[in-house]
Amino acid sequence: MKPPSGSPRTRVRPRVHLRTRARAHLRRVPLRLRLRRTRGRLLRRLLLTLLALIATLCTAAVVAYRLTDIPDPHPETVTQSTVFVDDKGSYLGRRGPVDRQEIPLSQVPRYVQDAVIAAENRTFRTDDGVSPRAIARAVLASLTGGERQGGSTITQQYVKNALLTPEQSLSRKAREALIAIKLDRTRSKDDILAGYLNTVYFGRGSAGIQAASRNYFGVDTRNLTVSQGAALASIVNIPSYYEKAGSDPKVTATLKSRWAWVLDAMATSGAITAKQRADATFPAFRFYPPGTTEGQRQYMIDVAAKEAADRLGITEDQLARGGYTVHTTFDLALQDATTEAVKNLKAGKSGKQNKDGKGTTLHTAVVAIKPGDGAVRLLYGGSDYARQPFNDAVGGAVEAGTALDPFGTVRLDGPLTELRKTAAPTPLKLASAYATAAANGLYATPYTITKITRDGRQVYTAHPDTQRALDEKEAFMVNAYMSKTGTPDKATDRTPDKEAIPSTPTAQKAPQTFFTAGAGGGITRRTLWSTTQDPQLTLTVALFADRPGEKKNTTVPAQLPNDPSPVESAEETAAQIWRLTTGGTG
Repeated sequence: MKPPSGSPRTRVRPRVHLRTRARAHLRRVPLRLRLRRTRGRLLRRLLLTLLALIATLCTAAVVAYRLTDIPDPHPETVTQSTVFVDDKGSYLGRRGPVDRQEIPLSQVPRYVQDAVIAAENRTFRTDDGVSPRAIARAVLASLTGGERQGGSTITQQYVKNALLTPEQSLSRKAREALIAIKLDRTRSKDDILAGYLNTVYFGRGSAGIQAASRNYFGVDTRNLTVSQGAALASIVNIPSYYEKAGSDPKVTATLKSRWAWVLDAMATSGAITAKQRADATFPAFRFYPPGTTEGQRQYMIDVAAKEAADRLGITEDQLARGGYTVHTTFDLALQDATTEAVKNLKAGKSGKQNKDGKGTTLHTAVVAIKPGDGAVRLLYGGSDYARQPFNDAVGGAVEAGTALDPFGTVRLDGPLTELRKTAAPTPLKLASAYATAAANGLYATPYTITKITRDGRQVYTAHPDTQRALDEKEAFMVNAYMSKTGTPDKATDRTPDKEAIPSTPTAQKAPQTFFTAGAGGGITRRTLWSTTQDPQLTLTVALFADRPGEKKNTTVPAQLPNDPSPVESAEETAAQIWRLTTGGTG
């Protein structure tokens, strides 16, 4: 229907949605103006989001800190070995699953502490237990797959070594940092440093600074010099590489450079004086790996360990894990010199071969005992423990032959009553019998331990166990027989004066005697015993030989090699060792 004529036409406009119109309007407004108008609102939103994130992280960190407990050290990090030292305190060896002995920080010289701090964490005394930069590097490396990062503080290293696993992950690194912070707030710096020094690995199998001091320099930590302390501090960085210092020229040169860097840092910080820095010289290291004398010492440790366990009433395994220090009667310098002297005996021909093509094996046992006391000063049981763990000196049954003749006409009491009934005594038993004669008939039970300590406390002290086994007249007769039948005294290059021996016993102690005897004679010698003694020492050298038996894993006595002469070999070896014990005097 059309509208009436003359009426106005109504215009119909299309409806446009307001949101669409707004968008069209915004498109017409430049971006710069839009950002300027909304900048304040965006910044407020961003700030609120950031604050919320920080609050969340802080809350999470506080909760994580409160929920984090300081774990107990791993059992292997607190297990201690038992250390054996000689009569002068020189390191002999150890027993235990790990070479570690815990010591208080008071036994670590301050300059050694400062050397470790200079090498590993120069802000240790003032930091909060963590290094933010090191943590940031570790996080970045984990996120990007980069190389693993180090640079942890001493506190973090202690946490990682003793309280956590060495796993390299972001979560473990975060837990390490939390424990380090908590450790730093709940324990003193000295406690943390003591724990670190007692557990950190130094190479050469040494866990802790006490074991390292002995393995690298042969001294206790308290006796380390400034130079030695700086060297040990330098080794911690790469212990598996630096452990060959002193034997590998390239390693030694690299370590020397780092050693100088540590000393320079100590001088700069005032830990040492300028004079101490100027006087410092690169220290000499014990050779590594150990030489042949190291393997030989295990014979002594075997005997001492058994005796120590018996004295403490524990098993040898408990002894090895107990952290004891066993002070022995042995003279290590004499022991090593004897090892070198006996090597010359191996130069002889090996004797006749049996049908298997295997020849005679020459054995040497050496025992030195202090008469009237029983302290075993020297115990040579074999050339190499790795090849022959059996100790010839204490376990070898050796044909006595004419070596028992000096006791043939005297009355034996106490422990010596069974001597004449034993055709094959051990070298230790025969030496103790000779020592009884040297002590005017007073028998002293052989012992190898003077005292045992643990955590600075003495838990055992030895007391000589003596009893009369010969009266003085019979002891005189034994010594007189040995002097009359002995060969020229090679120890003093003189022949005993037979006419000077009185026919009746005197109140004086027996003079020095030199006696050689054995089983077999001429070219059929099977055993030789050569003994030199005076009131201060009895020294017995036993030479004997064996060869493989008809049955598998058996041996039978064999003739001693005749080139060189076994008599001359035994006597010259005894004389050489005797000169070592007496400083060359008769």
